[in-house]
Amino acid sequence: MGKPTGFLEYDRKENACIQPLDRIKNFNEFHTVLNEEQRRLQGARCMNCGVPFCQSAMELSGKVTGCPLHNLIPEWNDEIYNGNYQHALARLLKTNPFPEFTGRVCPALCEKACINGVHDDPVTCHDNELFIIETAYANNWMKPNIPIIRSDKKVAVIGAGPSGLACAHDLNKRGHHVTVYERDNRAGGLLMYGIPNMKLDKQYIKRRIDILEQEGITFKYNMNVGVDITKEDLLKEYDAIVLCVGSKQPRDLNGQGRDTKGIYFAVDYLTQATKNLLDDTKCISAKDKHVVIVGGGDTGNDCVGTAIRQGCKSVTQIEMMPKAPDTRLESNPWPEWPNICKTDYGQQESIALFKKDPRIYESTITEFILKKDKLTAVKVGKVTFKDRKLSIVEDSQTTIPCDLLLIAAGFTGIESYVKDSFGLETSPRNTILTSANSYHTKQDKIFTAGDAHRGQSLVVWAIHEGKDAAREVDEYLMQYTNIE
Repeated sequence: MGKPTGFLEYDRKENACIQPLDRIKNFNEFHTVLNEEQRRLQGARCMNCGVPFCQSAMELSGKVTGCPLHNLIPEWNDEIYNGNYQHALARLLKTNPFPEFTGRVCPALCEKACINGVHDDPVTCHDNELFIIETAYANNWMKPNIPIIRSDKKVAVIGAGPSGLACAHDLNKRGHHVTVYERDNRAGGLLMYGIPNMKLDKQYIKRRIDILEQEGITFKYNMNVGVDITKEDLLKEYDAIVLCVGSKQPRDLNGQGRDTKGIYFAVDYLTQATKNLLDDTKCISAKDKHVVIVGGGDTGNDCVGTAIRQGCKSVTQIEMMPKAPDTRLESNPWPEWPNICKTDYGQQESIALFKKDPRIYESTITEFILKKDKLTAVKVGKVTFKDRKLSIVEDSQTTIPCDLLLIAAGFTGIESYVKDSFGLETSPRNTILTSANSYHTKQDKIFTAGDAHRGQSLVVWAIHEGKDAAREVDEYLMQYTNIE
């Protein structure tokens, strides 16, 4: 695949980034793209490895490496190298309906499993994927694919996040009549309101939604299922219901003063920031504030980048876990997921602007400090874990100025009103319960997919779940399925 000796001849070259101090001036995407000749050479680096781990999605040591969608990566890398971009597009869309999303926000599980990564740098699968789909749009190859034959079956998909969109896409392509209910004013779920614009420009979501609508999918916005429309109403109208409602119940912090002004969940902060950008609405602003973020993951990093763009005075990111090593340990060999420290775009921007990494490791907030019922600072203490119990190290507490505290500590499953309105059984992780290897709940006609079923995860896993659920729904409706 690619050029047999390409990995020996050409070095890895990623899409470049605009310098941090320049890109923080706006919320625009900040990656620049390689020219066509350079991209073809990157495709040439895909070696004829025989067993392509990049498309395997294997679980090793508790973490998955390789693409959950089983993208045909060696095939479309070969087509890139040979300049056959329409063939590359056909191979890409065979497994992934939304490469313009994953090509921007996926952490590239494929690259972590690339065999070139054993002794050298892996192939730029992530950037190659984005090149294919954006080339397709630029050349007007992405046209609505309207089903020729329609069934008489009607399906309601609840939630327009990546799992709901993937499920709706495949069921509509099969010929069923699909209606997507979304409680927000736009489709996309966390793609729209959880991921900042500089990582995923919202014009690209609208571009894809326009095609889905032209293909026959109906979207109903500002419709909160379980509040504005009941389960019973849906069961009367539809032959199947797929709950793709996400895992949106945020994990909270405890402590005296938690309810004071100035403490918010990260998802609310990021949602308001995007709505402000798109609709010029009011938002929680970090301008001229000392910002503290609880959580060291992607969402915490997104809060760092957003706060900097809003003009914060300082930003600190509290991480409970210890800092990961900078390079792979011998105990973490390829092709396992590399457990190494990643300095993401938000942290890079903090280093450039404030001259320091915002992260404080092995720490947690122990006290909110208020002045006239207003948050002014927080106390942070070092933590240790013994017998899986957390304790604060004695005399380790320090005080950090804080006008705005953002909680990005993850999620604890589906929201309670969804569970109650549908009478759902849930797992110990508060996800919607199904039988093993199935998306069908114990209730007839009702299925689930995405974070609501799997728990909070990656966009690529949400798409995988939506596609698999669509296949099971189709078999339920038709007694067989030809959805791939």
